[in-house]
Amino acid sequence: MKPLLLILNPLSEDHLARIAEHFAVRYAPDDASRAACVAADGRDIRAVLTIGAIGLTASEMDAMPRLELVCALGAGYENIDVAHARARGIVLANGAGTNDSAVADHAMALLLGAVRAVPELDRATRAGIWRTELPLRPGVSGKRLGILGLGTIGQRIATRAASFDLEIGYHNRRERAVPYRYFDSVMALADWSDFLVIATPGGPETRHLVGESVLRALGPNGFLVNIARGSVVDSEALAQALKDGSVGGAGLDVYESEPAPPTVLLDCPNLVLTPHVAGWSPEAIDATVRLFLDNARRHFAGEAVLTPI
Repeated sequence: MKPLLLILNPLSEDHLARIAEHFAVRYAPDDASRAACVAADGRDIRAVLTIGAIGLTASEMDAMPRLELVCALGAGYENIDVAHARARGIVLANGAGTNDSAVADHAMALLLGAVRAVPELDRATRAGIWRTELPLRPGVSGKRLGILGLGTIGQRIATRAASFDLEIGYHNRRERAVPYRYFDSVMALADWSDFLVIATPGGPETRHLVGESVLRALGPNGFLVNIARGSVVDSEALAQALKDGSVGGAGLDVYESEPAPPTVLLDCPNLVLTPHVAGWSPEAIDATVRLFLDNARRHFAGEAVLTPI
């Protein structure tokens, strides 16, 4: 008999069909169906597939007495109650590494889009406005790029940034053996940087790590890019900094209000927004589904998962 799997995140029909070859699937990608599935089938559910933004609560785990595996489809797992799962002896895994390249590509796209004002120039061109009527935009090459969080995604961003002749610095919980300059605080990194890219995990430890003081340290010629979690940036502080010119611009794939639009930011100048799609490409999603199936197969065969949390 196939193990019963509860899926809480949206998936394509093709991926659901692929997963259904190995599991009896309960698909609950919204709050109402989620609650109904936990209530109706909780006693028999043995695995849960979710994402960091959706998570899994302690009370939901306790409604599943046979639960033994919880997987995050992507790298993030900030809304999974990890401590409770470990106390229950539940195995935890994520999709680390599957979308790193897509996220790093998107980070550079946001940086270029914001610094070179690509959306504004597109609108101006469509309106018949020629370059002589527009302000000059700064270049990217030869500047200083600070990376907040030098994990696998941060390192891929650094590799791409090096191709633009950018000098690279970073702040991390611990210094790494890399050829980049290490800064022992976010403030010091922001003060040094022309461009600051956020690639740190979400969760309470990093909430509003980038606020008014960090933005002012980045300065009126500085640009912020966030492809991590919206909670890392204080949206109100960023909106004010963009409006009063204390920071030069920003490119955000994530924001605190998501999936609702970031209302406080919508009328800000020099801002590029995308709807949390940095890690979404056909290649990345296919890779993370394959990794989930590999982890699940190993777990139910009595082997260690490949990407434990």
